Amino acid sequence: MNIGLVIGVSLGYLLILFGIAYWGDKRPDQGRSVINSPYVYALSIAVYCTSWTFYGSVGLAAESGIHYLPIYLGPTLMAALFWIVLRKMVRISKVNRITSIADFVASRYGKSQMLGGLVTIIALVGLVPYIALQLRAVSDTFNVMVSYPDTSASQLAHTVPFYADTAFYVALILAVFAILFGTRHIDASEHHSGMVAAIAFESVVKLVAFILAGLVVTFVIFGGVGDLFSQAAAHPQLAELFHVGELSDYGNWIAFTLLAMVVVLVLPRQFQVAVVENVDESHVRKAAWLFPLYLFLINLFVLPIAFAGVLMFGYGEVNPDNFVLALPLSQEMQLLALIVFLGGLSAATAMIIVETVALATMLCNDLVMPALLRIRWLGLERRRDLTRLLLYIRRGAILIGILLGYAYVRVTGDMVGLVSMGLVSFCAVAQFAPALIGGIFWKGATRKGALAGLSAGFVVWLYTLLLPSFAQAGWLPATFITHGPWGIELLKPYELFGLSGLHQITHSLVWSMLVNLGAYVTVSLLTQQNTMERIQANLFVDVFRLSAERYGISRFWRGTATVDDLFDLLKRFVGEARARAAFERYARGRGLDLTQMREADSDLIQLCERMLAGSIGAASARVMVSNVAKGDVVSLEEVMEILDEASQVIAYSQQLETKSRELETATRELRAANEQLKQLDRMKDDFISTVTHELRTPLTSIRSFTEILYDNRDLDPDKRQEFLGIIISESERLTRLINQVLDLAKLESGAMRWYIRRYDLVEVLSDAATATSQLFKTKAVDLHLDLPDHPVPMDTDRDRLMQVIINLLSNAVKFTPAHTGRVTLRLTLLEEGGVKVEVEDNGPGIPTEDLPTLFEKFRQVGDALTEKPEGTGLGLAICKNIIQHLGGRIWVDSQQGAGTTFAFNLPPLDGSAKEDGKPAKPE
Repeated sequence: MNIGLVIGVSLGYLLILFGIAYWGDKRPDQGRSVINSPYVYALSIAVYCTSWTFYGSVGLAAESGIHYLPIYLGPTLMAALFWIVLRKMVRISKVNRITSIADFVASRYGKSQMLGGLVTIIALVGLVPYIALQLRAVSDTFNVMVSYPDTSASQLAHTVPFYADTAFYVALILAVFAILFGTRHIDASEHHSGMVAAIAFESVVKLVAFILAGLVVTFVIFGGVGDLFSQAAAHPQLAELFHVGELSDYGNWIAFTLLAMVVVLVLPRQFQVAVVENVDESHVRKAAWLFPLYLFLINLFVLPIAFAGVLMFGYGEVNPDNFVLALPLSQEMQLLALIVFLGGLSAATAMIIVETVALATMLCNDLVMPALLRIRWLGLERRRDLTRLLLYIRRGAILIGILLGYAYVRVTGDMVGLVSMGLVSFCAVAQFAPALIGGIFWKGATRKGALAGLSAGFVVWLYTLLLPSFAQAGWLPATFITHGPWGIELLKPYELFGLSGLHQITHSLVWSMLVNLGAYVTVSLLTQQNTMERIQANLFVDVFRLSAERYGISRFWRGTATVDDLFDLLKRFVGEARARAAFERYARGRGLDLTQMREADSDLIQLCERMLAGSIGAASARVMVSNVAKGDVVSLEEVMEILDEASQVIAYSQQLETKSRELETATRELRAANEQLKQLDRMKDDFISTVTHELRTPLTSIRSFTEILYDNRDLDPDKRQEFLGIIISESERLTRLINQVLDLAKLESGAMRWYIRRYDLVEVLSDAATATSQLFKTKAVDLHLDLPDHPVPMDTDRDRLMQVIINLLSNAVKFTPAHTGRVTLRLTLLEEGGVKVEVEDNGPGIPTEDLPTLFEKFRQVGDALTEKPEGTGLGLAICKNIIQHLGGRIWVDSQQGAGTTFAFNLPPLDGSAKEDGKPAKPE
């Protein structure tokens, strides 16, 4: 195929990706973020499928059948745990403004710069083979495209000078695009909306390209699935691939599956798209089935393409990794070949962009900047603006990462297959799993334990996988593999300490994870956490409990810092415009005037630390803020509020005597509370007994008189009418009792509906008096109204307020002597605003000992004339609930023999009353 056409189409496609990224970056500014979608989120996680998937899986399937599947079964199994593990990682990262996996691990273990630097070094060294894999895949397939059927160019590319090597120019072009995609923002915790949009798009492109190639190979070049597999079964070498293999193969399946399960979370690029770039943790739920579906679809035609390649080319003529491209080229399907090439280019480009952006963030925040800040003679603390320096560091880190990948390609040449290169990197990043996953579920893990585990695992990986690849390439003696260093057989890297018979990846994984986990757990159990480690352990493990209120977690500063110092610090790293905007938002949100504040509060210090964490990492941010906020970094008393019981025992072990005294006090308080509960329980029993009795009384009357009427049909009409009147009266009494019980239940449960309108209180009180006038006439008690002669507007619930007044008037007439009784209903305007309503009578009064409990439920005061309680004791409790809901207070003044006054006040007319959550409306 014409080289100019291939180059032009490739660059055109990369420009399309860049255009999508540019468009995606503009969408959030318009309030329409393209990445706020679970489908885009799931497609971005599909960056897991690189050129290893696109080319390497076919190559592996051609050589060993279905042994490529564990690499995709692992993520599928882990997807079932996304809601437990990944969602927790997302929440932790949002709360702490985590920018990378190094930042995550460093923050968990006391914001340790040393630990963040170690994770960065492991990631850089471990991912070099993976970056090399992508560069080699793109350069090899490019050479196949322009030179087919001569495939020797790709196999000998590493022998030519670097300036004549296609991979070198591929590396430079991808470095430029990675810099353009990923380093436009200073704050690495900000979402790269454009980059994520482009990654989602390329996931669709590579999926469509691979499925299209599979369909054409299966149904056009061959006669369908049946025809293809029947020919494969008749092929002597392919027939062997229909069997799983020996027992050791099952061990490799288990090892590779477990390896893939953890790396889908801890690969820096997966952490970047799945955790850092997540905008809504609810998207994790949908990604838990969309991502496995994507893996299933992209692997659907791996075996058909692999079998077709062997049937057409055999073994040796064409590199099996290139079957997916060589098949359409062999049939002169130029357009399909170009589409497949773009799919492979997409897969490699996406991986390199996201991986190098993640690596650049880690190198800048956790390695380079901490080192530069420690070098005093550089004078970085005196520079007013460090934003440009941060950008240069990240861009340089991207270039270095890609060039290191190219160097690995040159060193190893064709000695290592694509799949083997990928698995070497997988095994390296898997070392992060114990410290990361253990850190979010085990509070007892320590910084020293994490350092020991990571270091030990990395050294074993280096010895058992990376160094042997250099020996295979001729950079180390071949005897290093065959006889071990210095001829020590027990130290052979592929048979360490005599463990033989395992695949080299499985062998390395077993040893590295054994020493990693062993050192992590053992050292953690033998060492103590410092204060900051204990804080961070609790914040990470209990993140859902502690961040329930909008992801807010209190920080632990007890120092002092001026607002100006914090602003100057922040603007040096994020720029003056962003720093000023952040301070203004903070001030507006709290109604503060920062120009009038000299010392900053803890919330402002926390804000600065979080923003700095987005630019230079959590560990460096803590150091910088500590230098400004002089004083204790953390108050132990504040920490104790979030530490678990075991931590409190350790911290307060020397205050055991004080705690014992406090426990005795608490015991006495609990005993008193228990007695109160017992009293309430007795009151409840009394109430049930009273209500039952009150219900039975009218029911008995109704039944008795009904039976009389039923049995004596010739009863005198006057008597019949009298009995019917009694039945009606008792029914009304029963209805009132039931309504009171229901009203009280609704009031206390909050289920009562309120209808707030603006009413004239003079009219409301007058209507209440009219409603009870018959009671006063029947008992010959005088009712006097002392009301203003002008309207008194008030926002209230008319029916509920009338219920209160009628209840008070009914009580007054009930306990006032007939013929000589006098009741006054009075409305008074208060000077401070609001009103007071009084119901005053000249009855016998209430005993002093009964006054404190008069408004409690189940309380009854007997009629002073008969000593017989009347009612259920619920009326005043209902009145109290209604008045309190209306914003007022109710009370009673009484002396035996001198009458009683019930009074309540209502607040001023201020529009604060609510109608089921809605503002009051005028009538």
